[in-house]
Amino acid sequence: MTEFHRHIAKTAEAACRLVGPALLTAFRSQMQIDFKVDRHDPVTEHDRRAEAAIRDFIFREVPDSTFMGEEGGSIGSGEVRWFVDPIDGTANFARGLAFWCVSVGAVIGNEVVAGAIYDPVAGNMFTGSAAGAFLNGMPMQSRAAADEQHAVLITGYPVSRDFRLDGQWLALQRFGALTETFATLRRPGSAALSIAHVAAGWVDAAAGFGVNPWDVTAAIAILRQAGGSYHPHSLGKVAPDAAAYMHPGYVALGAGANYPVLCRIAHEISAGRVGALPAMHSIAR
Repeated sequence: MTEFHRHIAKTAEAACRLVGPALLTAFRSQMQIDFKVDRHDPVTEHDRRAEAAIRDFIFREVPDSTFMGEEGGSIGSGEVRWFVDPIDGTANFARGLAFWCVSVGAVIGNEVVAGAIYDPVAGNMFTGSAAGAFLNGMPMQSRAAADEQHAVLITGYPVSRDFRLDGQWLALQRFGALTETFATLRRPGSAALSIAHVAAGWVDAAAGFGVNPWDVTAAIAILRQAGGSYHPHSLGKVAPDAAAYMHPGYVALGAGANYPVLCRIAHEISAGRVGALPAMHSIAR
């Protein structure tokens, strides 16, 4: 690991910590909530303020940067590309539900070189780089139940967008298959923090079908360095050989996981989005 890459990793972590105290103070306070696309996509003044603070910090620390934030879009044209979600899980943050995080990931070329995910409420800092994966500075190793019938799955599927794209009946059939297959299924509402929990070995798998690069870039670095695996799905929106962080769908598995029902359903969702809707009988266990 070069000194430059070490600096990138330290910058990602420091950027997360920079905004943690202010976000923690704002959490569960009265705040103005706006909506970007529809009522399912909230944003607060704290998202915008935190993103601006992270952006300014990154450009001071690494001038040769390109910054891509959820709220402000792309700025700069440098070698190091940063994908930043100042609050992943804004709906939770705005309502007072303690499952949200700050996510900062760095890419050079097409390689994710560093990621940091900070959960200020729990005080957990997840980091990943060539030096390894760490939770609060201690080495972290992913682990998972070998069989999905004994596993815990985090997924946001389906949401209203999935009903529109896949059809409500089929989406609910898929959700039912996952519910019956896995020992436990949860929908906490932050892709970055969900994948970080897979990396930590606290849950066995996570899956999502509507994410953006700022949601998953940092998480990919952390999960892979922890020994887990990340399986991208294009959903017909990007080339199949595009970088994993550019894909809008994913399955994240802890080390040792072999989950055929989850992987099959993820493949069917992705195939269906490009006009190859799978047969109904293939949903059954």
